[in-house]
Amino acid sequence: MHSIIGQHDVVALTEDLPQNGLVRGQVGTVVEQYSPDAFEVEFVDNSGHTYASSHCTAGNFWSFNTGLDEWLDEQ
Repeated sequence: MHSIIGQHDVVALTEDLPQNGLVRGQVGTVVEQYSPDAFEVEFVDNSGHTYASSHCTAGNFWSFNTGLDEWLDEQ
């Protein structure tokens, strides 16, 4: 099944992105989609302040939104 990742999806990194100071497991939000496989993901702290923004491909992260939908479909 092909997942559709959309703006405002909550995602978690599946790999380190050292060029942005980000590590696997950090959670962010898709804020822009450039192409079907290219996204801008914003990472914020508990106060809501952005501490990183990174250009990512769909292979860099797992979407809680579409991942949950796929898991529920399998149940």
